[in-house]
Amino acid sequence: MTMVVGYAPDERGKAALHLAAMLTRSAHDDLIVCTVVPAPWMPGMARVDAEYREYLNQGADQALERARSFLPTDVPATYIRYSARSAPAGLLEVAEQHDARLIVLGSSSAGVFGHIALGSVTDRLLHSSPVSIALATRGFRCPPDTRVKRVTAAFGGSESAEDLVLAAAAVSADVGATLRIATFAVWSRPAFTTRLGTDSEDLVMQEWRVELEKAVNATLAQVKELPEGPRSVETVIGSGVSWDEAIDDVGWETGDVLVVGSSELGPVARVFLGSRATKILRHSPVPVVVVPRSRAEELAERATEN
Repeated sequence: MTMVVGYAPDERGKAALHLAAMLTRSAHDDLIVCTVVPAPWMPGMARVDAEYREYLNQGADQALERARSFLPTDVPATYIRYSARSAPAGLLEVAEQHDARLIVLGSSSAGVFGHIALGSVTDRLLHSSPVSIALATRGFRCPPDTRVKRVTAAFGGSESAEDLVLAAAAVSADVGATLRIATFAVWSRPAFTTRLGTDSEDLVMQEWRVELEKAVNATLAQVKELPEGPRSVETVIGSGVSWDEAIDDVGWETGDVLVVGSSELGPVARVFLGSRATKILRHSPVPVVVVPRSRAEELAERATEN
């Protein structure tokens, strides 16, 4: 299989390369490092256009040379310069041409260090890509020999959540990692001076947790029946008064990757983030892989058939 990393000649590119190296090293996939240059509106109209094209190409080639120096030596890669009308379109075209299963990108330099921030390219791909998208946190770095140690699947209790967990289980087995099924509960008690009037809210929260645990356990039973499953499986619920607190509550380590699924309101064959997935992505302290529903269904079906 193949992964495509979109390389930009700034801090985003270095973070994306580190994530791509960790993922490629774990999955033993082929890696393509791609820099996209804008295609001319009307090629050949004037000499100035040719000169500008040469300037862009030279800049892209220099960027790829820097990428070559940043990528660990134990991760072989192919470096390509690709011309397209836009960076998102170019990355999707390269991914299609090479039958890639993943596009790896870095975070915007305008975001919070250690978290994921969306720029124009990542935002567009997260609402249109038929290929899974892996996003590095801003400033992401890992030691040269780092592999994926644990895959955490964000379980939301929806109809497609089961397929996402099974898909994450298949990926975990493929890279030799453990699997964690995580649910995040964000709930803030009203600011009353006494507990009077809050019992009903507590009861709703307790009932929600009970129902959710039933759904998680049912999915967990399916994971344990897979012919080729992850090395180990655990479940956890992260609670807090904010998304940042709830996500941080489950604990994270080097080598962790979080997997989230597309919204059920979006097109089946493409990535489309809902509000919950977007909040999880923005507050995650580790790299996130976003999987289109069609891809999750495909991986889940393949895992159960092996």
